[in-house]
Amino acid sequence: MRMREKCVTRLTVHRSAKHMYAQVVSPEGDRTLAQASTLDPSLRGGKTGNVEAAGKVGDLIALRAKEIGIAAVAFDRSGYKYHGRVKALAVAAREGGLEF
Repeated sequence: MRMREKCVTRLTVHRSAKHMYAQVVSPEGDRTLAQASTLDPSLRGGKTGNVEAAGKVGDLIALRAKEIGIAAVAFDRSGYKYHGRVKALAVAAREGGLEF
């Protein structure tokens, strides 16, 4: 494993066919500081595997990150291409106040 020169708080994304998940991970990588997904009760109504739902997850993760005092993160797309649902989540998180 390669040592990082500078550890930063990361916003990680995971997607499945039905759901979107986002986590804000501590700089050390050992703790999840905030999380949001389409499994959240406030987002369960309607479809959960589309671009609109991914945008809602982005809004929610930005809100929860700001509540704990995190304003800047590194975006970790976990190898997914930056389009569709991943892009919608990122754009919504930026609009919600996260910087990356």
